[in-house]
Amino acid sequence: MDTVFVTGGTGFLGHHLLPALVARGLRVRALVRHPDQHPWVQSLPVEIVQGDILDTTALKRGMQGADAVIHAAGMFRFWGTDSEFERVNLGGTQAVVETASAVRCPRLIHISTIYLIGQPPPDRMIDEKYPPSPVEPYQRSKLAAEQTVLQQTHTPAIVLRPGAFYGPGSDYAFNRLFFHDPMRGLIMQLNGGRYIILPVFVPDVAQAAISALAQGTPGEIYHICDDPINHRDAYDIVCREAKLWFPRLVLPDWAGLAASHFLETLAQITRREPFYPLNLRSYVYNYWRVSHEKAARDLGFVPTPFSEGARQTIAWYRSRR
Repeated sequence: MDTVFVTGGTGFLGHHLLPALVARGLRVRALVRHPDQHPWVQSLPVEIVQGDILDTTALKRGMQGADAVIHAAGMFRFWGTDSEFERVNLGGTQAVVETASAVRCPRLIHISTIYLIGQPPPDRMIDEKYPPSPVEPYQRSKLAAEQTVLQQTHTPAIVLRPGAFYGPGSDYAFNRLFFHDPMRGLIMQLNGGRYIILPVFVPDVAQAAISALAQGTPGEIYHICDDPINHRDAYDIVCREAKLWFPRLVLPDWAGLAASHFLETLAQITRREPFYPLNLRSYVYNYWRVSHEKAARDLGFVPTPFSEGARQTIAWYRSRR
């Protein structure tokens, strides 16, 4: 393995993946829509290929002669229409798959998501054989993209399904709910904190992608996540590491959902994503028990303990003040 082409290099994962690939001594090319907006990429020994994920000419420039492509580009929000997500997540993946076939790229690592499962069973550990049943637009688009990768036969492909990203570099989703909000005094604990979340420290996803380049088995899916943890324990760790003493707002499910319905109604007027969108239900109001045993066995994956990842994330937030 010598040259790797990365899509999504300026995203949350890309901020950790590009430096990690460079540190391994690999030649790296990165697809970047607006290079001038990302000077940190230009500070790395990375070849920038200007274009977006639907630009097949740019994709061909990036993949030509590359030993592998890591497809990490995608649209992730808790609010949006099926067509918006399909355009980027499915359309972009189709473009990557077709281009990889055309230039005969030897390997494709596709970054999917465990959340395409949709509605996990409350009392069962989920492995890679559990059937997906997505419940909202982002999840549906990611399942369609994953199927596109696995059903093609031209490029040896490996699928990684990470849990909820957290760590330095973003203020959205898990980071906002479990770090930023608590650090400004807003801790909303549902169902007594018994719901189970599925975090993954984003540098661990970068390392898993690198391991998959050499050790992953084509055609296989790997769950990349930490051990499951309930909301109460996660907040306990964050509050301890950040030395927070704010009271927790304990709400029944109906109250949280009623607030989301109200905020969604307002969002139809403002056209801005609500603070607590209804699509959070699948991610937050569930028991996400997922096994990463297969990734541990085949890729040598070892997740960073949540307490250590939380410490680094809190330090990043405080460094921005």
